[in-house]
Amino acid sequence: MKKILLTLAASAMLFTAQAQNKRICGSADHYQHMMQTDPEFAKRRAEIELQTESYTQNPIQHQRVVKTIPVVFHIVYNTTAQNVSDAQIASQLQVMNDDFRKLNVDWTGTPAAFQSLVADCEVQFCMAQQDPSGAATTGIVRKSTTVTAFSTNDAVKYTAQGGDNAWDASKYLNIWVCNISGGILGYAQFPGGPAATDGVVINYTAFGTIGTASAPFNKGRTATHEVGHWLNLYHIWGDDGNGCTGSDLVGDTPNQANENYGCPTFPQISCSNGANGDMFMNYMDYTDDACMFMFTAGQKTRMDALFATGGSRASLLTSIGCNAPTGQSCATPSGLNATGITTTGATLNWTAVSGASSYNVQYKLASSGTWTTTTSSTNSKALTGLTAGSAYNFQVQAICTAGAGAYSAAATFSTTSTGGGGTCTNNYESNNTRQTATTIALNTNITSMIGTSTDKDYFKVTTTSAAPKLKVTLSNLPFDYDLKLYNANGSLLASSVLGGTSTETIKYNSATAGATYYIYVYGYNGAFSTTSCYNLIANTSATNWRTDGSELLEAQKAELNIYPNPANDKLVMQYFAEANQNLVFNIYNTLGQKVLTQNQTTIEGENNFDFNLQSLSNGIYILELIDNEERKIQKFTIQK
Repeated sequence: MKKILLTLAASAMLFTAQAQNKRICGSADHYQHMMQTDPEFAKRRAEIELQTESYTQNPIQHQRVVKTIPVVFHIVYNTTAQNVSDAQIASQLQVMNDDFRKLNVDWTGTPAAFQSLVADCEVQFCMAQQDPSGAATTGIVRKSTTVTAFSTNDAVKYTAQGGDNAWDASKYLNIWVCNISGGILGYAQFPGGPAATDGVVINYTAFGTIGTASAPFNKGRTATHEVGHWLNLYHIWGDDGNGCTGSDLVGDTPNQANENYGCPTFPQISCSNGANGDMFMNYMDYTDDACMFMFTAGQKTRMDALFATGGSRASLLTSIGCNAPTGQSCATPSGLNATGITTTGATLNWTAVSGASSYNVQYKLASSGTWTTTTSSTNSKALTGLTAGSAYNFQVQAICTAGAGAYSAAATFSTTSTGGGGTCTNNYESNNTRQTATTIALNTNITSMIGTSTDKDYFKVTTTSAAPKLKVTLSNLPFDYDLKLYNANGSLLASSVLGGTSTETIKYNSATAGATYYIYVYGYNGAFSTTSCYNLIANTSATNWRTDGSELLEAQKAELNIYPNPANDKLVMQYFAEANQNLVFNIYNTLGQKVLTQNQTTIEGENNFDFNLQSLSNGIYILELIDNEERKIQKFTIQK
């Protein structure tokens, strides 16, 4: 089978299933949401699929090697019942090991027609014995929360949102167990997503084989199914509704019209798939726990590709998470940051290391090659006598009874300035990406600094229902700084890119109440100052800000308009270009595979480009535009 199609029809069927106490997996919807909101996810998925295809087509790469993956279970509970026992956790780990190693006794229930395909996936799991800092652990983190139920929005993966932060996803499989709303049994993040949210989420009533596990989802197969997604397996029917056109990209799984529920009787025939029909006993279908008990050799190959050279989960092979700490020395400190920054001082902080009796702290001017060493008995250290408006590096070493650990990687902070731009309110580092944007108060002036050629400042604001109109002003500039405004999905709304030290202003008269926006401040051609701050204020109003047309023109320039949507055989794109420039257009399917590329040269002003879609089938696609400075995306649907 060759492609996967996620449709509204599939989502509707999921909600119907919910009312009937049928299996509901949130992974497909979560995947689609990431494709729409994370501009880099489609590219990473395309790269992973290309690597998988290359691996699959070159058997010489294939080796029989058992992969052992350290697991940390984050138990996030609101009630006593949700705080599942250690024994229930152990029962789930046992099921995962049995299912992925073909040690489950029920695999022999596979119909004779499919038994030759049943695979030992050579993947096994251990409870983590040391955490990312090197301290001993049981592999279980328990977190009480005031959140009564989580959804598939990944809030359970963040301490600040009532959940628990992920451990290093390059070294551990994170599994969160919690109460999930909407009847969803679980969901997983496919390879290629952000490390902070990488892992699997399981409803506490579909977890393990004892305790709160509730029939017909009480044999631990929800986790097997979701970990299958985490290891790059799609649903066996391809998420296309009843279309018979979807695919899981695996050659030895029969084409299948839709998901199967309950415990079907063999054969269950669909899509003219012959006498043997659907492989409904596959872990990647929707049948009850007692009626799914096999992976195929083709599915194993897709998993194997992740651990080959260049595979997106290959780093797990070198994890020492399954090994107990040796006790020979301290772990390396992590979580370095600086707070209370002034012109001449700062407080350095880091995560406490288990067993540490003290810490060595080294700091220096970023431009210097000489460290100053001091000590601390706690996981923080106040520094004084620093130079105003300067960048500093610092690193920390833990001291334990058994010996000293290694120094951490160096972190950086900058003292505030008394020169040109006045004393900075705060340097707001690290806020170099939209994902790490600093929330600032509305109608309040702040001062900050672009301290290096690579420094970028992102700020986050949310308007109110009473005052949804936004005006952002960037002033008191030491050099040529520019300003951009993005919406919550990362789409560029407007720019202000005047030359020199002119004040930059964006007025965005949206009627959307309570909207979230991201403000981006950066130096043109890497401009920066280590001695001068800039001023920024985000004002709101109940009525439209008056404009002379320039702000509206900038907003118009930022727009990427496509029509018709849904499209049939042709898609038209409108784009306002500031000058003649070369553009690259890419179209990706929902697997992240690039299905069309087109190069165009614009003229200054409005441009219209046509895309021939005759070779593409029905489904959801993403159009990507890349110009010299920006990357813009738009989702569209082909419906013939």
